[in-house]
Amino acid sequence: MTARILVVDDIPSNVKLLEARLSAEYFDVVTATSGAEALAICERAECDVVLLDVMMPDMDGFEVCRRLKSTPKTHHIPVVMVTALDQPSDRVTGLESGADDFLTKPVSDVALIARVRSLSRLKLMTDELRMRAVTSRDIGIESPEREAIADTGLGGRVLVVDDRAASAERISAMLSAAHTVEIEADPGEALFRAAEGNFDLVIVSLGLADFDGLRLCSQVRSLDRTRSVPILAITDAEDNTRLARGLEIGVNDYLSRPIDKNELLARTRTQIRKKRYTERLRDNVQLSIELAITDPLTGLSNRRYMESHVGTLIEQAATRGKPLTVLVIDIDYFKSINDTYGHDAGDDVLREFAIRIKKSVRGIDLACRHGARGLWW
Repeated sequence: MTARILVVDDIPSNVKLLEARLSAEYFDVVTATSGAEALAICERAECDVVLLDVMMPDMDGFEVCRRLKSTPKTHHIPVVMVTALDQPSDRVTGLESGADDFLTKPVSDVALIARVRSLSRLKLMTDELRMRAVTSRDIGIESPEREAIADTGLGGRVLVVDDRAASAERISAMLSAAHTVEIEADPGEALFRAAEGNFDLVIVSLGLADFDGLRLCSQVRSLDRTRSVPILAITDAEDNTRLARGLEIGVNDYLSRPIDKNELLARTRTQIRKKRYTERLRDNVQLSIELAITDPLTGLSNRRYMESHVGTLIEQAATRGKPLTVLVIDIDYFKSINDTYGHDAGDDVLREFAIRIKKSVRGIDLACRHGARGLWW
């Protein structure tokens, strides 16, 4: 998998260095030397991930990121700030402006490439859902972009998996004012709780005493019920090898000890916002599918769905050597209802007729509206 990476820095040597690192990993690299140029490139949808310097003369990286994240057309593009700034307050400012990560120079090649690959994979998945959402918008379904921008990322359900009681309680105390937090010390039990608890984020310590934290992360990512739940890994400082491995298997974000409260809050909000946005996109796609196969007047499946589904049923019946029954119902004198009482009254008759059919058929039956009057099941 490859992706197009936008490198934004006003110092040519920094641009060349990052360009060489990324090109060696077969990423396609585009560059910009100012915030305004970067915004224009993103507006044209010409990049998948942005590597953004903070200290630039015309517009600093914080402002560039805020503008990207406040615009429906660009808010979904992952942003990684790569800067010489190394204070916790700078990192928090970057994350609160909407950045997906904040890397301090000199950046480890392992950490940089792993992060870019991870964000590229997530962007690819989001792009697919967004393309379908655009199609849905064309048929009248509202796009979830504006709701995503307005989402604060607060009020989430968070599961903390840490077998060190003091550490788990400290993380819980940092988050409890803004989120509902549950703690689980047993990794085996944590997997079941994650599957059943409808969590918005799972925080996993990679320093579990008797269990590989990365194994738990991979298990969370492999289950259908938890596949889309973000994972925030807590790592020891300079543990770049395990961190890179975690990002490869599906960890969404990470935080190194000692944990800074504001950074934890910022990363938690970011991941919860992303999860909610993805869920809205999926709901949008599901609604568009339902509208595409449903008759809007009666709520029954429409003719398009009937024709494709009946073909499958006929094939199955032939393969199994079992009969298939098709019943066609026509409403007598329906035209006279429209002519006498108007089409609104005729629509009421069709709706009531559809309700009665739904009450009469079995769960394995298919009820469809074939045309103006005929209904099949």
